Amino acid sequence: MATPYDFPSDLLAGQEELHQVRAELSALLKRLPWSVVPLDGFNDDNGWRKVERPASPGWTEDEQAEVEKLRRREHELAVFVSGHRFWSELAGAERMDARTKLKHAHETPAEEEN
Repeated sequence: MATPYDFPSDLLAGQEELHQVRAELSALLKRLPWSVVPLDGFNDDNGWRKVERPASPGWTEDEQAEVEKLRRREHELAVFVSGHRFWSELAGAERMDARTKLKHAHETPAEEEN
């Protein structure tokens, strides 16, 4: 049976927000043009795989600011979660197991097995 951990509420909240910020940043980056600055498109089939990019209008100042804000918050949360005092209560493999469980604590548990 898996070892249950009594994660502090602030650690759980930090991990949940980290998941949300990463999802929001990922979705934003997928919507934005491939280049931050305006660049012409190109085709390159000289490498081990063909690379094609359309012309990029670049990112607006607002888009750049939003990406920077999300990246900064992602960093703050990653530092908070990884440096939380809870981890000092665990050693070695137990700490690694707890970290894995925390990463998935927000997921709805599957039907319990007997």
